[in-house]
Amino acid sequence: CSPGGNALPVQWPPTSSKQPVPAFSPPACQPRRLPARPHLRPAKVCQAGDAYTREKFKPQPTRDLEKEKQRLQNILATGKDEVEDEVERVLIRTKEEEIPEPDRFEELVKEIQDRREFLAQMEALGQDKEYKGIVLAEISQKMHEMKIIDKKRTEEIRKMMTKDFPGGNKSDLHD
Repeated sequence: CSPGGNALPVQWPPTSSKQPVPAFSPPACQPRRLPARPHLRPAKVCQAGDAYTREKFKPQPTRDLEKEKQRLQNILATGKDEVEDEVERVLIRTKEEEIPEPDRFEELVKEIQDRREFLAQMEALGQDKEYKGIVLAEISQKMHEMKIIDKKRTEEIRKMMTKDFPGGNKSDLHD
């Protein structure tokens, strides 16, 4: 703001550090003055309004914090969101369910064959004496487990047969 409310002069006189600073400075633009007495509302007016009423609590849907932590850990560790992985897991589960569980009896047969092949390789190398006792003991254990499985299977078959033919001769089913 200029002192007289006029436009500012286009040129100013040159300034130097030698010029004395005038004691009187032109009045600066002052903000409008506030009223001398503040305007207060009476307490009854404030209490009558909504100032003292609380907002009703509106519950937000809650989040499972543990699930959120796991999700963020997965994002930071793998760079993928867990939601994508869940779809893949469902597909994997259905594939796993379709594949029948391998038969333990067949697994034992394969393990015995592996041990026999290993023993044959050691014989070819001339080191069969070191491993023969250990491998034969393992084969014996596998054979014993196969006998137990076979007994259970035959017992299950017998039970199924007696259910199917309750009036039949049970002695014919036993060997």
